[in-house]
Amino acid sequence: MSAVIKETKLYEQLINLPDNLTGEIIKGVLHTQPRPTARHALAASAVEGELYNPYHKGRGGPGGWWILVEPEVHFIRDTEVLVPDLAGWRRERMPVLPQDHRFEVVPDWVCEVLSPNTYRKDRVIKMKTYAQYGVAYLWLIDPLARILEAYALDDGHWTVTGLYQGQDAVSVAPFDAMVIALSDLWEGNES
Repeated sequence: MSAVIKETKLYEQLINLPDNLTGEIIKGVLHTQPRPTARHALAASAVEGELYNPYHKGRGGPGGWWILVEPEVHFIRDTEVLVPDLAGWRRERMPVLPQDHRFEVVPDWVCEVLSPNTYRKDRVIKMKTYAQYGVAYLWLIDPLARILEAYALDDGHWTVTGLYQGQDAVSVAPFDAMVIALSDLWEGNES
């Protein structure tokens, strides 16, 4: 079977997954995971809420970004397909949204919310893939440990730009024109 036929079949499997699963194709393997837990969803929603008005809408902030939840990013159309929890594109690089669900412009920033089911994949497989395709900034959020890790791509490798925890109020690139109260990401998650 040719590689093109195999890749097409993988993408067909991905788009035919049940609604309770999210799928990604990474290095020729279809990865699936259940929909996020409440803590995971809360952390992702809180980050999106903090960034949407100032960066996506330009209300009280610099604007100039698309900030989107779970976009289907096609680094290679229908072949290398990742779904970050959040992604952002500078509008100068992607002036308009795609007509369909495929985002084929490499994001400027991605955010993964770690969970026990996705921890290894997010930290090992997806981080390497994001670096390979030139995503400039990456945030990893662990809602159980209450940690935000920030990275910037430097010559194809991730450099830690900040490690934050608990109740910190932080300014983190590329969104360092504003302060995010990390306590908002953990709200309702008191131990």
